[in-house]
Amino acid sequence: MAKVKVWLKAFRLRTLPLSLSGIIFGSFVAYQQGFWDTTIFILALCTTLFFQILSNLANDLGDTQKGADNEGRVGPKRAVQSGEISSNQMKNGVIILAILSAISAGWLIYFGVQDMPNSVLWSYVVLAIACIIAAITYTMGKGAYGYKGLGDVMVFIFFGLVSVMGVFSLYSKMIDPLVVLPAIAFGLLSVAVLNLNNMRDHENDAQVGKKTLVVKMGLQSAKVYHSSLLILSFICLLIFMISSHIIGVIALLPYFVLFWHLKKVWHTQAAHQLDPELKKVALSTFAIAILFLISTLI
Repeated sequence: MAKVKVWLKAFRLRTLPLSLSGIIFGSFVAYQQGFWDTTIFILALCTTLFFQILSNLANDLGDTQKGADNEGRVGPKRAVQSGEISSNQMKNGVIILAILSAISAGWLIYFGVQDMPNSVLWSYVVLAIACIIAAITYTMGKGAYGYKGLGDVMVFIFFGLVSVMGVFSLYSKMIDPLVVLPAIAFGLLSVAVLNLNNMRDHENDAQVGKKTLVVKMGLQSAKVYHSSLLILSFICLLIFMISSHIIGVIALLPYFVLFWHLKKVWHTQAAHQLDPELKKVALSTFAIAILFLISTLI
């Protein structure tokens, strides 16, 4: 039982609602337009959870191997760093989650591309493989892109564009240009969470050679960047709601929390004080998706 708790801690359960947000929003945009498939919805949620947990485990192992998870790190201790899970055990965990991710993604693609050309099927297969590779190589391997300041770009692509537009197209069998707006919004919100994480850890990251965007631009510029991410996400969602789903404007209510959060970020000087703000942004993003879900059922 104790070992189960250790692995659940390594899964970083608090990150999971954020990973589901884009899938939920994209699914209920499709529902609003008359497209729905419960099997696709369940498989999309499972696949996203597997991808996120895979990324968390790989990140735990990669950051420890590279020295980023050390005593100087502000956030909670990781499983490999603390010795609760050995490197070999974590490697096995990464392999198992990669296999589960591939199986779940395979089933999702199988049910989602029915009556669609083979070219579409293979496009989704390539995308699924890219998701698995991206989840692992964020901090693992010599070419870990998280150490080169590319984490923000990849999070924007996979948590925004791929998550929202990808799942929408599985339901509708088409691409709706208007869905680009919420895809961008959820990508920006997800990047905001990563940016907060990098602001919190920027001093330690700089010392170990992890060149995140925050390390490259400095803390003050990172705060400007953070504000821009939240404001632009709000604008994108507002335009989308006005254009397609007026009742869905209730989904913008969490921005009261997000804009209050910005005040906290701007007045925070000690890095460790940013850690509670991560939860605010992640849960607010999830709340946006849930409120939109509710609005479509009203």
